[in-house]
Amino acid sequence: MVFEGLAEKLQDTFKKLKNKGKLTEKDVAEAMREVRLALLEADVNFKVVKDFINKVKERAVGIEVLESLTPGQQVIKIVNEELTELMGTSQSKINFSSKPPTIIMLVGLQGAGKTTTTGKLAGMLKKQGKRPLLIACDIYRPAAIKQLQVVGEKVGVPVFTMGDKQSPVDISKAGIDHGMSHGNDVILIDTAGRLHVDEELMDELKDIKNDVKPHEILLVVDSMTGQDAVNVAEHFNEKLGIDGVILTKLDGDTRGGAALSVRAVTNKPIKFTGLGEKLDDLEPFYPDRMASRILGMGDMLSLIEKAQANFDAKKAKELENKIKTQQFTFDDFLDQLEQVQKMGSLSQILEMIPGMGGKQLKGMDVDEKELVYVKAIIQSMTKNERHDPSIINGSRRKRIASGSGTSVQQVNKLLKQFEQTRKMMKQFADMAKPGKKGGKFKMPFLGR
Repeated sequence: MVFEGLAEKLQDTFKKLKNKGKLTEKDVAEAMREVRLALLEADVNFKVVKDFINKVKERAVGIEVLESLTPGQQVIKIVNEELTELMGTSQSKINFSSKPPTIIMLVGLQGAGKTTTTGKLAGMLKKQGKRPLLIACDIYRPAAIKQLQVVGEKVGVPVFTMGDKQSPVDISKAGIDHGMSHGNDVILIDTAGRLHVDEELMDELKDIKNDVKPHEILLVVDSMTGQDAVNVAEHFNEKLGIDGVILTKLDGDTRGGAALSVRAVTNKPIKFTGLGEKLDDLEPFYPDRMASRILGMGDMLSLIEKAQANFDAKKAKELENKIKTQQFTFDDFLDQLEQVQKMGSLSQILEMIPGMGGKQLKGMDVDEKELVYVKAIIQSMTKNERHDPSIINGSRRKRIASGSGTSVQQVNKLLKQFEQTRKMMKQFADMAKPGKKGGKFKMPFLGR
């Protein structure tokens, strides 16, 4: 989970505050000491921590908090606002040129995931109706050009390459000419990286910048490197001048120090975050939503946007009719499961639900492998079995278990869960009938 350690500690601290009827300056001071430790343990830059604590403390010991009817909630509100401010207040979008093409230059060190991220960004822009082109300018790293071509093919975006014999500047210029003549309105340049920041790398990037004059220079950094990521961002900004940052591997960084420090240190916004290995695992960065997730308040807006992007409206209507007429089958169950999986990992989805962050998720068994088994069991059923599970007797259960690589017990468990789900849906449908009074229904305990 993103920010797992920090989220848990902050939520524990604020729970103590909420339990107090009235706050004293001593209570606030103790809470701020715990917040300071939590931020430092999350690898947030110490200067950033110091400024953050001073701002929160100054506001939290004011009369409007100490004499408030709900002082604990007021402090949480202040911390939420200051966290949002720390990460950039509002979403920072790509500045598209009024006269296409918009040229975006992606830079960064080796290992940060720059080439894959370049492809992810191109795929995202294509979904938004743009016509992107990728230019392969990493002529040093073995197979870098091939990697970009593979990623480009997967997201359906063309890749311009001249091999590894020409200079990156010449390739960039030729690629832009190619893009202009082929109607590409966004051109993304995948530049070479190094294992560390050096003058040779910076000189090459400056040459590309001076020749092609990109509208945006985006720095790709690995969030799991913590303070090193912040130092890299500071160096690149100082030497090259960047317009924004893309943080990769944020799903693997349970501390989150880079996300909380990079904006404050460089004064450059985080524009996107990489939250997985799939080519659609790139998201716009919303400081306010991330602050809410850290404090356990959820992120319903992002959850709704994910659902809207991945759920088919026509299929949703068909499903509604099937529920009303009690014709919900295992085919429908499988279809819904696949649509939920498109939204991302279950743990990421649950993080967005208010009250489900930090400790709450720890007590839940969010095992992605279970979904693989469920799909395998359903796909091992015949068409008739999926439409009428009541015909699945003992011998059929053995055959399904054998075909799906699971046990008969797992097949029985899924059949029981499916029947409970259908009963619950029938109760919902009955309650929705005109003239029907709302009654009580029991929620099935899935997994038991």
